Amino acid sequence: MERILPFTEEHHQFREMARKFFETEVKPHHEEWEKNHIVPKEVWRKAGENGLLCPDVPAEYGGSGADFLYNIIIIEESSRVGNSGFFISLHNDVIAPYISTYANDEQKKRWLPKCASGESILAVAMTEPGAGSDLKSLRTSAVDMGDHFVVNGQKTFISNGQLADLIITAVKHDNGTISLVMIEEGMKGFERGRNLDKIGLKAQDTSELYFNDVIVPKTNLIGKQGQGFRYLMQKLAQERLVLSVAAVEATRLVQKITLQYIKERKAFGQKIGSFQNTKFKMAEMATELEMAQVFCDKVVMEHMKGENTTAEASMCKWYTTEMQKRHTDECLQFFGGYGYMMEYPIARAYLDARIQTIYAGTTEIMKEIIGRSLGL
Repeated sequence: MERILPFTEEHHQFREMARKFFETEVKPHHEEWEKNHIVPKEVWRKAGENGLLCPDVPAEYGGSGADFLYNIIIIEESSRVGNSGFFISLHNDVIAPYISTYANDEQKKRWLPKCASGESILAVAMTEPGAGSDLKSLRTSAVDMGDHFVVNGQKTFISNGQLADLIITAVKHDNGTISLVMIEEGMKGFERGRNLDKIGLKAQDTSELYFNDVIVPKTNLIGKQGQGFRYLMQKLAQERLVLSVAAVEATRLVQKITLQYIKERKAFGQKIGSFQNTKFKMAEMATELEMAQVFCDKVVMEHMKGENTTAEASMCKWYTTEMQKRHTDECLQFFGGYGYMMEYPIARAYLDARIQTIYAGTTEIMKEIIGRSLGL
């Protein structure tokens, strides 16, 4: 089906380059990364050399100044090979925009070029042991000491937590307002906890972070003091939208490997794909996938035009991630006992899909946001 997004010949050429990168630099190594529970920093630098990091960042800050469709292409080609360890979209589409949008010129020049080259890896620290979706309940404190803050607290479930060099951290002041500060690798009192053992995303480093009297200069305050909650809310729509793009492509991959299997595997003397139940299930899933693709593309176009897509991005996020989870489960059923074996890609896809309806806002939170947009 032809996409409604306005991809040009330059976009297609970039896609070919991105596809080659993920096929050669990510796919063959993913199993090893899963065993190590982390990806090497070298792959980040290689991605930077190929222009795959922060492509939409202006050239004066180390990026290419490309339009957002280049980011979309990277997300799709990453998901196309089943990548769930090298969290490139988190770096490009979720965290770097906080710097691009809210940081001052000096901060952009200091941080963004290394983010684009892969020398610096980004993380964002919002979630705490007692505060997940409820950001207003966070406890990590930042005491104003004049020219610096003293930060104390703990964060958990931080993606890129072991690898990150720059961590945008949500902190709370004495007056209850929230700010965003950049905590950098090497700051005294900043410690990383264990690399958390998850049921899926085995190659992706997810960590606890600890801040014990960390001195953060005010030159590392991002935007205005006390405006952090507003900044986070403004950027969450894009985070949810790019997760939707990834979910659609991940679902497409699951359907592809399932089709290959059911066209070859036999049961009761005939191919699994020839049974009516299999045909109908695959037909239903193929239809739902194409409908989800069109809606996601529509919201991407609206987002690129600068329109407020808070409700629509929430619609995309809950629907596509629930679709990914459900389709992966239904496809695994066709594999029978083999689907339960980790040597089959469908098994890893099943485990990796489970987190999709939880992070960046649960399905329930998405429906709450949509309900409010309806005046309920």
